[in-house]
Amino acid sequence: MHSEWLSIRRGAAPLLLSMPHSGIDLRGFESRFVSPWLARRDADWWIDQLYGFATALDVTIVRTTVSRSVIDVNRDPSGRSLYPGRATTELCPGTTFDGEPLYLDNATVTPAEIEERRLQYFDPYHAALRSEIERLRQRHANIVLYDCHSIRSHIPRLFDGELPQFNIGTNDGQSCAPALSDAVVAACASSNFSHVLNGRFKGGYITRFHGRPAEGVHAVQMELACRGYIDEPTGPVSPENWPAPFDLDFAKPLRTVLETVLGRCIEFALKPAYVQAGISHAQNR
Repeated sequence: MHSEWLSIRRGAAPLLLSMPHSGIDLRGFESRFVSPWLARRDADWWIDQLYGFATALDVTIVRTTVSRSVIDVNRDPSGRSLYPGRATTELCPGTTFDGEPLYLDNATVTPAEIEERRLQYFDPYHAALRSEIERLRQRHANIVLYDCHSIRSHIPRLFDGELPQFNIGTNDGQSCAPALSDAVVAACASSNFSHVLNGRFKGGYITRFHGRPAEGVHAVQMELACRGYIDEPTGPVSPENWPAPFDLDFAKPLRTVLETVLGRCIEFALKPAYVQAGISHAQNR
């Protein structure tokens, strides 16, 4: 199923991939931004290509092509910060990750515009997620919602130092059974890449809102440091060097780990006793 900006690839496996930030479509607002490049800079670059192998697993994929600079479908629509006291961006961001103004003359998005964009893009995206979750739950007692993300490895405004390559978020264990996070962590730990569970990125609105392990919906966010799968510049990025192109050979080592991760997610969902034990563990913590 495809619309002008929303695509849904339906599969039968108990795994749903969400791609909320891989889009770069500015929806006609180009002239209002400082530059189209700046408005697209913080996209989750090439995520759809990186996870291209997932269709062979018969997974479901929900993806928006709308840029997060227009509206971020992974933010709380109430405006509440997902990381109180930490720098972050809003539902309709006014700044980049680095704190630079997105709009000319430091303009802001009006409440009426925010509401319009929410109705046009945010609500349909989450309606699609809910619909696919319900469809898969009719087939499977347990499913995994896996939220796909990436980010530059160094953004001092958001985090200190260099981000691990694999950043696994489960809202501090609330969005999935421990058995699932254990399986994902084990897959990452067996690689040559660095990883962390519930570090700087614990999962955004999608993970926190839709993850309901007691109801058979186990959500996990995977935030990848870009250097793991593209030749990320070591210094400042500019239109001349960013985004780095996608090279499958360069991405292959990390992609191989992701293949294992998604395989473990499906394996987890298909083992009812394993899942239920994990839920009981979570409830007793």
